[in-house]
Amino acid sequence: MSIWEILAVFAAGVGAGTINTIVGSGTLITFPVLLATGLPPVTATVSNALGLIPGSISGAIGYRKELAGQRRRILKLSVGAAVGGLTGATLLLALPSTAFETIVPVLVALALVLVILQPRISKAVQRRRERTGTPARPDGGPLLFTGLTLASVYGGYFTAAQGIIYLSLMGMLVDDTLQRLNAVKNVLAAVVNTIAALFFLFVADFDWTAVVLIAVGSAIGGQIGAKVGRRLSPALLRALIVVVGSAAIVQLLLR
Repeated sequence: MSIWEILAVFAAGVGAGTINTIVGSGTLITFPVLLATGLPPVTATVSNALGLIPGSISGAIGYRKELAGQRRRILKLSVGAAVGGLTGATLLLALPSTAFETIVPVLVALALVLVILQPRISKAVQRRRERTGTPARPDGGPLLFTGLTLASVYGGYFTAAQGIIYLSLMGMLVDDTLQRLNAVKNVLAAVVNTIAALFFLFVADFDWTAVVLIAVGSAIGGQIGAKVGRRLSPALLRALIVVVGSAAIVQLLLR
């Protein structure tokens, strides 16, 4: 890489770490930059997955206050995230690179609709629980576990907008604040990235220069994202999710 390419990849790592911690979709920053340096798509995807691990961990640490009291929920959902991440990583090497191009924008669009409607859906679910006397499930029940596992399959495959899908599912099915759910999202993203990356280490080609640059940049970005994200109101955070998600859809459709 030239010095300008090195600076571009590092800056992309910082941006991705920041936006992943707050919302998600950081891959849409790093992936095009890696392709621009001349890396093949699969090598770029694998290098990106490895590099973003420190950013995910950094973001989760930055949100440690919001993670308090969520140990049981995180442990259960992490099982699904690990299984889904490994499955997605396997599919990345087994399927054509265009396999998910049609369905991904649809998934992201659906996730955005759920994010927008989440307050109304949550109120409707709460009223229904009050009528039926059914207690809220702190872990979201089988529906959330299944949904997050499937989302993690996609996350292990490409990761772009994975966090938005996580937030939409948890916001709809778990009675908790958006900031606390965002903290869980960061942990689940770290699990998926780590599982996929460990698999890639043994079976796929990657570029160590790109990995190190993104790793250092995303770790810095994770701390920045945690400081910025926790200061956002639920309405503003939801609006940011919609803006970033809409940009993700446009970029995915134009690829």
